[in-house]
Amino acid sequence: MSVEQVAKRFSVSKDTIWRWKRNGEFPAPVKLGGTTTRWRLSDIEEYESQLICGFITYFDIEPASMTLH
Repeated sequence: MSVEQVAKRFSVSKDTIWRWKRNGEFPAPVKLGGTTTRWRLSDIEEYESQLICGFITYFDIEPASMTLH
């Protein structure tokens, strides 16, 4: 997948994808030669599944266990 395709998939800019990658928050692309880089769909799907699991884990909290002061 190109950076354009990945950015569209996550509804962010290309710069955001590169920033996530630089910060180690995103899968690394595969260099195909010259300046051509692509992401493997399988890497993107695995990343998405980790996001979904993390989101569910984070928000799967019993409301009664949360107290506001």
